[in-house]
Order: sequence, then C-alpha cells, then structure tokens
Amino acid sequence: MRAHLGDLLVIDSPTTGATTRDGKIVGLHHEDGTPPYDVRWSDTDEVTLVFPGPDAHIRHLEQVGPAAAARGTRPGTDEAEAGSLTASPAGTANPGDIGRRVGAERRRRGLSREETAGRARMSPDYLAYLEERPADPTMATVIRLADALGTTVAALRGGGMDLPPGQGHALLHPQLRDLSPDECRELLSTHGVGRVAVSSSDGRPAVVPVNYEVVDDAIAFRTVPGSAPAAAAGREVAFEVDHVDEALSQGWSVLAVGPASVVTEPGAVHRLTERAHTRPWAGGGREMWVSIRPTHLTGRRITPADR
Repeated sequence: MRAHLGDLLVIDSPTTGATTRDGKIVGLHHEDGTPPYDVRWSDTDEVTLVFPGPDAHIRHLEQVGPAAAARGTRPGTDEAEAGSLTASPAGTANPGDIGRRVGAERRRRGLSREETAGRARMSPDYLAYLEERPADPTMATVIRLADALGTTVAALRGGGMDLPPGQGHALLHPQLRDLSPDECRELLSTHGVGRVAVSSSDGRPAVVPVNYEVVDDAIAFRTVPGSAPAAAAGREVAFEVDHVDEALSQGWSVLAVGPASVVTEPGAVHRLTERAHTRPWAGGGREMWVSIRPTHLTGRRITPADR
C-alpha cells in the first residue's frame, strides 16, 4: 500500500464491501508512501495515526478529483457528491433540496455551521458543501444531521410530498415584487409542468397540469383530442407556471395569456417532438400539440426583504 498526501484512506466493511469510513491523508511517515498515515476523518474532522488493515484501501487523488479530496468527501456511496464538487464552477451556489432544508433549519435554530457539524460529527467543510451544492448524502449522514438539528429525517428529505406546497412558515420580512416581461420569459423557458385554464366541454372552468415546452416564444404542450387541455384550442386561455421553495418559504409565479391553436403543419409538429425535453407524465398516445402565443405576461416573486 502506497499513498500520497491528499489521497483518501477508505475502510470497507469486511462482510459487505461497503464504505464504512474514510478520511484524507494529511501526513506521511515514510518517503515511499507506505503506512502509517496521519488521517483526517471525514465524519469527525479529527486527525489520527492509522496503520491500515486488510479492510482498507487507498483512493488516489486523481480518482476523486482534487476538490473532493481536499474536503475529505466520502467515495463509493457518495461519489456523486465528489463529482458535483469538481463539476460546479467556483464561487457558484446551487444547493440541492436537502442542503436547502438543512441550511434553513440550522439558521432557524441559530446554529453556526461549525456548531452543527460538531453535533453531526462531520467536517464543517463537508456541511458547507452540502448546503451550497447539489448532493445526495448517505442515510447515515442525514440521520446525524436530523439529530443535530432536532428534526426528522423525513423533514430533511422532503416528507409530506403528497401535501400541497406552501405549508412552511412565512418569511419574517417577505418582499413581493412584480416580474418584468423578460423575467417572465426567462422563468417560462425553463420548461417543466404548468397549468392551463380552460372551459371544459360541459362549460365548467378547469385548470389542468400539463408538461410543456417553450419553442420560438410559444408555449406548447401535448394532449389528446377531446381532453380538457385540448379545449384550449381556438380560444384565448391563461397558462400559469410557478415554483415554491418550501425550505426557504419563497417562490415565484408567471401567468401567460394568449390565443391557443392546434399545431398541424408536419414540420412544426416534428420540430416540437424533436425538441421536447420529456414525454407527458400522463402517458399514453398524446400526439396532439397545442400552442399558446402569449400576448400578456405577468409574474410575481416572494423573497426576503433584504434581497
């Protein structure tokens, strides 16, 4: 066994082969890289002198990327986290759902990252990464964080997904502002799931969720003839998209109003089908494309007042 500074020492379970502990090698006692090593453990941030046994192996720096190794990121079951570290541009923040919930709960309880990391027996650097980057922490990590924050694993993992959004606590000082048409277009262009408001065949109003695309400034979705969404064709309709961040109690909504029509030109249908990001979640043969050309765009965003 030979290692270099910055490599990871990984301890595997002798029965399952799964990673049970790992740490960054921060000190060598022999010039040829043979044991023992000074190891900073990723779960406690403590440095100990280690004489590796048969259940240990080295994960070299080039295998996990220098950023991951520098932080002591767990390999194996958490390799996706190491990949996110090396792939994310420096200085950017794009937290995942668990990271947002952890950060929000930590701030709600008035805890620093160092205090929370100490309670959860992990490195403050790893907690910072978890809060600031998309991550898929192990169940053991989530359990320790839930215990440190006095909450539940279900809450940190987004339990209650069958409940309607918006049940979190309101911001202490919310700010509600109108969005410009350009901001509305930008948010619409992310595509995903929106809601179209129509009058159904029996004359009653209906609001129906649909998977949609934005192509050439038009909102397009697939459906089947005779369905509620198909009733939009030939009428002026309203189309709404929103996003609610439960962890931070903020979000936005965009409303587009304009005439809807069925796309019949074969080239246009082919182009829409080729550029679609996903198939309709409802499944089935939904090949009828309906296009909405917005003539009026409005939107609002709720954020903390100090932003």
